[in-house]
Amino acid sequence: MNSREDSHNHKHSHGHSHNHGKNANKQALKLSFFIIAIYMIIEAIGGVMTNSLALISDAGHMLSDAGALGLSYLAMTFGERKATEFKTFGYKRFEVLAAFINGLTLIIISLYIFWESYKRFSQPPEVQSSGMIIIASIGLVVNIIAAYILMKGDKSENLNVRSAFLHVIGDLLGSVGAIIAALLIMFFGWSLADPIASVLVAILIIISAFRVTRDSINILLEGAPSHIDVTQVREALIAINNTLEVHDLHIWAISSDIPSLSCHIVVNDLKSSSMVMNSAKEILEKQFKIKHTTIQIDTPETKCDIEEH
Repeated sequence: MNSREDSHNHKHSHGHSHNHGKNANKQALKLSFFIIAIYMIIEAIGGVMTNSLALISDAGHMLSDAGALGLSYLAMTFGERKATEFKTFGYKRFEVLAAFINGLTLIIISLYIFWESYKRFSQPPEVQSSGMIIIASIGLVVNIIAAYILMKGDKSENLNVRSAFLHVIGDLLGSVGAIIAALLIMFFGWSLADPIASVLVAILIIISAFRVTRDSINILLEGAPSHIDVTQVREALIAINNTLEVHDLHIWAISSDIPSLSCHIVVNDLKSSSMVMNSAKEILEKQFKIKHTTIQIDTPETKCDIEEH
């Protein structure tokens, strides 16, 4: 007879720290949203007044940032809703959808900047460099503050916070590029510096966009998290005493910070099932940081013949 155990329950201390991290992330996103949204309006007006594509492009990116940060905040809030009979995992995957939308938005913004830069290469317009450098310098300070706020969030674990952080870093680099372009125009009269700075920023933006979009697609397709080696997991489980085989092994992520695993472990004697189960859970939690597991214990006589793909 098969023995099943689902180790979904976390320790209270872990749950408390996890909730604290969630709240810190939400507050970081909320505060950054207001900072970016307010300055975005100022930079857009300044870009039009100085006729600077670098500033206008950065303002467009900041508009995307404001939307991304707001969407990320709503996603985390929405993701905290409790599970239902129809949505047994709750709404945690909504965070991944938000990160996916953020990535696509970044790609669209960068393509727009490329197009506008191309038009300015043939006919560089006159740019008011003094006003441009003042606005870009203020933007740099604003983005540094927003980046610092988001750095205090758990961006290494949460894809949504990381995507928002990359948005802000793109803005920060945009401000640096605008400052350099303004200095080149001011001292050397090199008008091409404006579209060149825009292109460089667009390249950095599209690289970040690719990474965020790729990671979110991997989660949506239930691929194994990039930091977990499936082969190593399998070998660690097979190495447990009295274990004959590990099959039907699946590793995926419910959201960016909740890796999950399910598998069948074949043992030589059901008397050892509890020992094997406890060892498997301990290995998965300590070595691979996987706490959300569903493990079925089989014997050679009762194992399921499931073809793995």
